[in-house]
Amino acid sequence: MKRSIAQSMKATKSKQVSTTTPAVAAKPETPKSRLLTMVMPKGVTLDRANADMATQGLVTNASLVTTFSRWELSELSLTDMVASLKESGTAVNNGDLKGAEQMLNAQAVSLNSIFAELARRSAMNVGEHMEAMERYMRLALKAQGQCRATLETLAAIKNPPVVFARQANISNGPQQVNNGVPTHFETNTRAHAPAQACGEIENQPTKLLEGTLNGGTTLDVGTTGAATRGHQELEAVGAVHRSKDPRRQGQG
Repeated sequence: MKRSIAQSMKATKSKQVSTTTPAVAAKPETPKSRLLTMVMPKGVTLDRANADMATQGLVTNASLVTTFSRWELSELSLTDMVASLKESGTAVNNGDLKGAEQMLNAQAVSLNSIFAELARRSAMNVGEHMEAMERYMRLALKAQGQCRATLETLAAIKNPPVVFARQANISNGPQQVNNGVPTHFETNTRAHAPAQACGEIENQPTKLLEGTLNGGTTLDVGTTGAATRGHQELEAVGAVHRSKDPRRQGQG
């Protein structure tokens, strides 16, 4: 009797259907360095928004920054990096170059450190490994040149050069302009001129000759010419005005 009860209970358990759902593998979370959250303006499609981001270059450059900075700054947020680049770009558009100046100064210091380290390694190979010494020295001088160029760029931003343009020559084809170069006639006449006239040749700027609005005077165009007849008849030259050539008469 006990055996039959045990067999019946075992058969009942085998017929029961499991109601528990199988465990589903959790979807891996997207890292924040690859996740971009943006607010789309009204009336703009997703494709147009992606095209605008590609044109502006903010997302691509932000992705580069997060990729190359993960070893020093761990993982950066792509969304926050895009926002930071947008703010710095807006500051540049408004004329605020403090961020660019600080970045250039920091890069100059870094390049100077690279130059010092490469020069030190070059000095360690002097007299023993000349090829390695030359390679290190070439790299050191390249870093030094980049440091100098960075400082020149920083100086140009702080103090922009002033250009004084005295003459603008615009031509679609070949053009030659001689400013202050004396011609052959001027050289001969200047040789007989007084000593005070033999100084430096001045390149006089172009001035307005007339114009009452600018304070000038109107040029005198001269008197009106007399009217002449139109369509005058041409007549043959008379015999009196011809030159006498005895050779021609003899030949005739």
